[in-house]
Amino acid sequence: MGRALTRFDAPGLYGPRPSASRVIERVECHGKHLEIAWDDDLVLHTHLRLSGSWHLYRIGERWRKPTEQMRVVIEVPDWVAVCFSAPIVETYREYDRFRHPGFGRLGPDLCTASEAELAECAVRLGEYPDQTATIAEALLDQHVACGVGNVFRSEILWACELSPFAPVRSLLPEDCVHVINAASRMLRENLQSVHRVTTTAVPGGLAVYGRNGQRCARCGDTVQVRRVGEHARTMYWCPGCQLLHQPDAPKRTDADREMDPHPAAAKYLADLPWRRASLAG
Repeated sequence: MGRALTRFDAPGLYGPRPSASRVIERVECHGKHLEIAWDDDLVLHTHLRLSGSWHLYRIGERWRKPTEQMRVVIEVPDWVAVCFSAPIVETYREYDRFRHPGFGRLGPDLCTASEAELAECAVRLGEYPDQTATIAEALLDQHVACGVGNVFRSEILWACELSPFAPVRSLLPEDCVHVINAASRMLRENLQSVHRVTTTAVPGGLAVYGRNGQRCARCGDTVQVRRVGEHARTMYWCPGCQLLHQPDAPKRTDADREMDPHPAAAKYLADLPWRRASLAG
């Protein structure tokens, strides 16, 4: 930080490019998100997901990854920072509240957020730019709040009895507050834990995540799993008790199976005692 830019290269960048001689004023990391801010209010945002990484080299030092994986090069006197394989590379002006693909800067970290910041997260959730998006998708957007991953997403929505397929536009302000507070509580309670625990009612400590085909500890229905969102990440939920703001049932496809599509898995589900009783009724 505090050094003037001498070179910037970013194939596939979405947004304006920083100007030469602009000074880097801030570098912030939030999980797999990294933001670099210059003195003209331009911010570079990269999301590393599973494949990306940042490396720091001295000028002239050999890179440890192939050039074709390069997504960003930022050079200042004596040093060069290189981002490899990041799926998202974009810039925005700090004074813009809304931008692609989210809005404003990253949301507060739910592990350390103050009461005011939690209230801000609830507002960000309720005012999510894509009101047709599901709550399951919005919860993973770090522009709403930082810290929620795939495991906690399923557990938070189960704790709130909220359908993961509820569109954001259906949420009431109190729903947003409930979800954000539940998320913050779970994340804080697990800060020092090696194993994630969100409930003591289920062996293993997780209410629904990884429990497809098993009985829900709250209502006794069968936990289901489906891949949702742009990146098709697994979402576990209980259709028996997560009914809040549940939309009309979508048409099911072969991709929307409850678990392994092998015939033996289907037979296993059909033979579960509580499923047989339900079918008989």
